[in-house]
Amino acid sequence: MASRVVSVFGATGTQGAAVIRALLKDGTFVPRAITRNPDAEAAQKLKQSGVEVVKGDSLDKASLVNAIRGSEAVFGVTVPIFPLKAEGEGPNEIVQGKNMVDAAKEAGVKFFIFASMPSINRISGGKYKNVLHYDQKEVVEEYLKSSGLANASLHLGGFLENFWKFGLLKKTPTGFDVAVINFSATDRQAFTWVERDIPAATLALLKNYNDPSKDISGKSYPVVNANMPYAELAALTGKALGKEVTFTTAPPSGMAPMDEMYSAHAEYSGLYTATPVPNPELVALGVKFGTIEEFLETEVKPRFRQ
Repeated sequence: MASRVVSVFGATGTQGAAVIRALLKDGTFVPRAITRNPDAEAAQKLKQSGVEVVKGDSLDKASLVNAIRGSEAVFGVTVPIFPLKAEGEGPNEIVQGKNMVDAAKEAGVKFFIFASMPSINRISGGKYKNVLHYDQKEVVEEYLKSSGLANASLHLGGFLENFWKFGLLKKTPTGFDVAVINFSATDRQAFTWVERDIPAATLALLKNYNDPSKDISGKSYPVVNANMPYAELAALTGKALGKEVTFTTAPPSGMAPMDEMYSAHAEYSGLYTATPVPNPELVALGVKFGTIEEFLETEVKPRFRQ
């Protein structure tokens, strides 16, 4: 039987690397890592774990066709290129995403999963116009839906892993503090345990996409582990660590895309209030979501408890 290859973009990043680990552990599919630089240290580590690593640049469609040829499915991730550029003004996520979709069609891929976000400009009715990295992901998502490829999109909340990847949980003389731009103590956020549940959702979709009764293609699936204020997350973190963990409203960064992103998440309670937590459609496909308490126990305590 031929291998069921899944080409994974962003293979050396948080999402892609986690998906590759899950595919390796599950064994149903064979991961193929797509990266611009196969000689990078992270790519070499993937090779050492037995993963096929192939060069492909999301700004060069021809390279992508060659990279993903022979794949049954694709896990697609686009990344912001700073300074952010609007469509037609230079390289951006729309170019990346459309190249991925077009290459997947040309290479005969059967199913495409896209890590996406909803347009904040659309949600806010034009109030927040500068969050281009969200708006452009939605353009790609709509392009994918109209492509003729079987597809699904995963919508992400605030990364719980930002506690350490972006230093969100900072040490203080008495414990720790969580400081978030433009969030008040009562504003709610949608949180995603990326390294656990993006792979779980991806595997569930891959295993069920060709079952017509599941009605998967063309849908967007928020992957949210909890919807709560950062202040509540800080309190739970303090309980897990046995330390005082405070919440602070951080001042604006001065970068409009970032400041508006945080303001929109705060104003619209994390963006995904229309979908229950955990997402019942993903639960029906067999996804067992992790809890905040499990995240704190397994990920935060080993890193921050002293």
